[in-house]
Amino acid sequence: MTTLSVNVNKIAVLRNSRGDSDPDPVEAARAALAAGCQGITVHPRPDQRHIRVDDVARIATVLGGAEYNIEGNPFAPPRGTYPGLIELARLVQPAQVTLVPDGDTQITSDHGFDLARDAARLAPLVRSFKECGCRVSLFMDADAPDIERVADLGADRIEIYTGPYAHAFARGDAAHALDACARTAERAAACALGVNAGHDLNQNNLGALKRAIPFLAEVSIGHALIGEAIYAGLAATIGNYLEILATN
Repeated sequence: MTTLSVNVNKIAVLRNSRGDSDPDPVEAARAALAAGCQGITVHPRPDQRHIRVDDVARIATVLGGAEYNIEGNPFAPPRGTYPGLIELARLVQPAQVTLVPDGDTQITSDHGFDLARDAARLAPLVRSFKECGCRVSLFMDADAPDIERVADLGADRIEIYTGPYAHAFARGDAAHALDACARTAERAAACALGVNAGHDLNQNNLGALKRAIPFLAEVSIGHALIGEAIYAGLAATIGNYLEILATN
């Protein structure tokens, strides 16, 4: 079964735009879980422009048996009230941390790790997250040359960056990008790595990805799902995603 983890960052963006407490990402997480999703994802950044440090801890209290996936840049140092990703993991002990090489100047994550450059720095950090009891996933580009090195670092999964696939799908020319995602998943599986996927996935393009990677472990979806929920409602939208994952 492919699990659906709902990213509630966009709820925090809307809240922060008014500088108040509503809408609350904690309540959004409650509603998403009540609708049947299997996990909640947050991506706190050092500038706390959406999910804040206190949100990370508050969401952890409402998960019940659902999985918590915390994404972030493991190289970003503490800043102000942001304690760093490893300290957040120690605080709430999420089921999974997804390590992402993003910076303050990026609007959103837009590339995976280059392990030829980053492996030496990542190895001790992966060990630290594992010592916290977290499953570790690395955000990787489709057809990255160093997928096999992820296992050598001690990580458990990759998350395939699906932005290029989603953009190609929207253009009506997704075959090459979809093949790249499938090849990447197969290479990861051959190294006993689990395979997650995320970024720009929506109800239109998710089914084809699932068919191409039938052993897909997890998708984390936020931007499109929250946007679609504005029109159809959160529970109905999550139900649609769960049906796509179950029937493809």
